[in-house]
Amino acid sequence: MKHSEFRRLMDDEFGPGNAGVIAATLVLPSLLETADRALDAGVDPRRVWLDVCDLQGVPEGRRFGRDLPVRDRDGG
Repeated sequence: MKHSEFRRLMDDEFGPGNAGVIAATLVLPSLLETADRALDAGVDPRRVWLDVCDLQGVPEGRRFGRDLPVRDRDGG
């Protein structure tokens, strides 16, 4: 998972305003850091996302985010 996908999942689940606050202030017990600090320290974004989901009670069915349309790579 890339950092951009982590941010998209956070925005989709918590809303753009709340996602930033959660990432900056919620301390993840398994990492002893906030999501932002863990990412800055090089922790895998997938692990950070799953830790946020566990702590915030995100149901399993929403942990993959919403479906996005497939982009046409051929330009046609």
